[in-house]
Amino acid sequence: MRVENQTRVTEFLLLGFKDLQSLRIPVFFLFLGIHIMTLTGNLLIIVMVSTSHKLHFPMYFFLRHLSVTDIFITATIVPNMLHGILKEGATISFNVCITQFYFFGVSATTECFLLAVMSYDRYLAICQPLRYTSIMDIRLQYHLVFWSWFLGFTISIILTTQLGMLQFCGPNVIDHVFCDLAPLQELSCSDTSFLNLEEVVLSVPITAFSFIFIIVTYISIFLAILRIPSTSGRQKAFSTCSSHLTVVSLFYGTLITVYQVPSRGHSVNLNKVLSLLYLVVTPLFNPIIYSLRSQEIRAAFWKLVSKKGRET
Repeated sequence: MRVENQTRVTEFLLLGFKDLQSLRIPVFFLFLGIHIMTLTGNLLIIVMVSTSHKLHFPMYFFLRHLSVTDIFITATIVPNMLHGILKEGATISFNVCITQFYFFGVSATTECFLLAVMSYDRYLAICQPLRYTSIMDIRLQYHLVFWSWFLGFTISIILTTQLGMLQFCGPNVIDHVFCDLAPLQELSCSDTSFLNLEEVVLSVPITAFSFIFIIVTYISIFLAILRIPSTSGRQKAFSTCSSHLTVVSLFYGTLITVYQVPSRGHSVNLNKVLSLLYLVVTPLFNPIIYSLRSQEIRAAFWKLVSKKGRET
């Protein structure tokens, strides 16, 4: 452990999954494969939405930015986690640790807002179909995306700045897979009460507001679907929002499990495994869910593949 002026920790040791023993190599290749599939799947979504005219709709415009947040979170955390699996622990500098937490916060916060924006888009499409095009124009789309990212960066920088001002006098061992807020607070020798207050004031209302907003919009959507007279019409209307509803359930299910359910009594390893739900599982499943449930994305994928095949 390097210490500045014998008081300030300048690097941390992320233990990760330190007790894998003979499973270390298989687990490494498992997560490496998932990491590659996650990056490939989300990059494909971005490329297809950007190049296919059939995907130039608000829902896919928002989906492209959702894929960017998934790439952010997996590219920020997973490579260092893979290094830690191989080496049975990874050293990370103080500045890199704080930066890792910042980009994780940006990704998670922005995704909360984007999922709320996408639910509003589905609400307009189903509950206000005649006014959908006039309301959800390109200007509103850019405004909604801009404010989602702006608030993600702004809120995260406030929490990260306060976190970076904390003093760490030792120990420097983080028994986790990445630099999350709670384990860093436990290691700090500073008063963290103001940071706790910031977290409650900023993070909790954002998550709660987004989740409640999504629930309210989907209640309206379901009521509107039930009023559709034909069975085929109800099925078609529900299919347009089923992918988003699945992604919302996965994202908030993992978020609530990890951060809202009391962790007392949970083992450290269980908390690490639960963290993998939003670090690995959600970014991998988002493109898969939309690809399986969207005929337009599947058609754009095969068109892209056939185009590349003709070029070669």
